[in-house]
Amino acid sequence: MFQWKKTIYKTVCLSFLLVITVTVLQRGMAPNQFMQGQQQKELPPSEPLKSQKRDNAFSISSTFWKTKKEKAPVKEESVTAKQTKSWDVTTTNCSANQNFSKVDWFKGLEPNFQQFLLYRHCRYFPVLINHPEKCSGDVYLLIVVKSIITQHDRREAIRRTWGQEKEVEGKRIRTLFLLGTASKEEERANHQKLLDYENHIYGDILQWDFLDSFFNLTLKEVHFLKWVDIYCDNVRFIFKGDDDVFVSPSNILEFLEDKKEGEDLFVGDVLYKARPIRKKENKYYIPSALYNKNIYPPYAGGGGFIMGGALAKRLHKASETLELYPIDDVFLGMCLEVLKVSPVGHEGFKTFGIVKNKNSKMNKEPCFYRSMLVVHKLLPPELLQMWDLVHSNLTCSRKLNVL
Repeated sequence: MFQWKKTIYKTVCLSFLLVITVTVLQRGMAPNQFMQGQQQKELPPSEPLKSQKRDNAFSISSTFWKTKKEKAPVKEESVTAKQTKSWDVTTTNCSANQNFSKVDWFKGLEPNFQQFLLYRHCRYFPVLINHPEKCSGDVYLLIVVKSIITQHDRREAIRRTWGQEKEVEGKRIRTLFLLGTASKEEERANHQKLLDYENHIYGDILQWDFLDSFFNLTLKEVHFLKWVDIYCDNVRFIFKGDDDVFVSPSNILEFLEDKKEGEDLFVGDVLYKARPIRKKENKYYIPSALYNKNIYPPYAGGGGFIMGGALAKRLHKASETLELYPIDDVFLGMCLEVLKVSPVGHEGFKTFGIVKNKNSKMNKEPCFYRSMLVVHKLLPPELLQMWDLVHSNLTCSRKLNVL
């Protein structure tokens, strides 16, 4: 009888040990972790677990029964990549850099430059209106226009002329307008409602939560470069310009025909060996305390230029190595200098008019416009009129060969 009980006891013990062994193998635990794991089951999940995605929350369980075909690490990487494909700035929390107020040279600066330096470290702001779908699929040419919230008439004229979205021989053209918020606080709410409605109709507004001002044009530049880096993997070329220029998309497409994808293309009305303006009454005045060199790096006039989509992504990374500069055109030239890319001048870009004499009749001659890529400056009525003239049965003695 005693021997029988002893046999049963051994059998039970062996069975219990066998159950523990199988469980340990299935859970992928070391034997000394088994009881610890049992205790953890009774506790509420820890905080890091709450932040995990639902499909990753179960990654704690065993991979013992997974086949070799299932590559869990690759899946996790792809999820991480998707998480970075969105604008990651959601709050505006920026205070003045008071260290400047202790420096003597800072006290001698004009108020607008003091303001710029106090908040220069505030680099990115939340996006208010976003259209990442503009870069979905293959986009041959992305037309990007700097505008401000009150200039809806300029945007409307552009939509009716050179900003039309279309497909030409399989080449998709998309258009976006870049904006901040209204500079006058008392008008901000009403203007924002109008902009929201405009965006509801056209769906082509890209807006961030910073004030639209001259010095903040550089903010608009870096925000757009960051946006391109996030959303635009398949944009081949980008035209970026002001909202008071004449543009010929057909001439741009003709110009781009022999350009290779991925090359460091940056073309426009390039200024070489331009000097910082030291006259305080000038719009582009820069004090020596802010830039003490005598010559700017080569840069393209901001009225309009073309760059490769791949280069735009590299410019974003280069921009993050530099302090912001009040003049956006020059700042972009500084970014190109970091990349050791030289902008190329082209006769078809006239950011100072067909001729610099504003009173010259040549600046109103449609036969000249027909041959150009970009001409500055035209207000909405002038743009609409010139567009109609250029696309009418225009008889010109000759077409300028600038392409």
